[in-house]
Amino acid sequence: MAGGRSGPRSPEAHAIPRSGLEDQLDQVNPSRGRRPLRSARRYAALAGAVLAGVAACAPQDGGGADGGGGSAACEPGALPTLEEGVLTIGTDTPAYPPWFTDEPSSGEGYESAVAYAVAEELGYAEENVVWESVTFNNAVQPGPKPYDFDINQFSITEERRKAVDFSSPYYDVRQTVVAMAGSEAAGAESLEELKKADLGAQVGTTSLDAIDEAIGPDTDPQVFNNNDDAKKALENEQIGALVVDLPTAFYITGTELEDAEIVGQLPPLESGGEQFGLVLDKDSPLTGCVTAAVDALHGSGTLADLERKWLSEAAEVPELS
Repeated sequence: MAGGRSGPRSPEAHAIPRSGLEDQLDQVNPSRGRRPLRSARRYAALAGAVLAGVAACAPQDGGGADGGGGSAACEPGALPTLEEGVLTIGTDTPAYPPWFTDEPSSGEGYESAVAYAVAEELGYAEENVVWESVTFNNAVQPGPKPYDFDINQFSITEERRKAVDFSSPYYDVRQTVVAMAGSEAAGAESLEELKKADLGAQVGTTSLDAIDEAIGPDTDPQVFNNNDDAKKALENEQIGALVVDLPTAFYITGTELEDAEIVGQLPPLESGGEQFGLVLDKDSPLTGCVTAAVDALHGSGTLADLERKWLSEAAEVPELS
């Protein structure tokens, strides 16, 4: 996982309370033409739905991006989803720019736009898409899922592959150093100069890994439960610099911390570049179809167009070495 978001990638985001079966089918939101975010389904009901979906489709040879679960024939709009004829997409709440603007169902923001583009590739119109509130950590835990796929800046890792499936990647991520203007860290022009800085990152993130691998600071980095805490520490000079993914860095410096600035990008990690993938239940019959949809969006240039529209360009951010 990349460096935490100011909210968008925090595992501490508040979950909407679960409701009974009577609350599972929401009405279409007339103002948006899309169904709103729904509270989590009961997992007991989910298990039966997942098993029924798996039994209903005949798997083809080969797996999805994980090479694990079989994939159903990708008949547009007729996949073995949790709810027949409906595609359920999970994400955390609250959700923040540049990934989401307003509510996840708005179609505004990079990940909301990607989600609807994938849905369209799969044959599901906007009115047949519903959103499910799922906390970041719960989305990648083993067990039945309350979504068909989840989009929430999940880095594809081998450890997570043990519990869930991933689609092919829809975004390649770079890690970035943010500091307060005028600070010693803000003037750093090399990785060597950052070794002396008191660095911080969100717990369990690729950003935290990048501090150790790319910088190797003289002192252990400070670790925060979420990015809001990390930003406060940066603003209060409890840390000298914060490491986050590049899109989050643009958001922090552009809208949240007036005096913060981007120091530069860290080099690609030897352990492999970070990539975001859609999350599905382990061995989901949908994995192959969702991966094919993402690949089609890559091939058509749609993902590149959405990235240019919703995420800031990185060309003018220096790379630290």
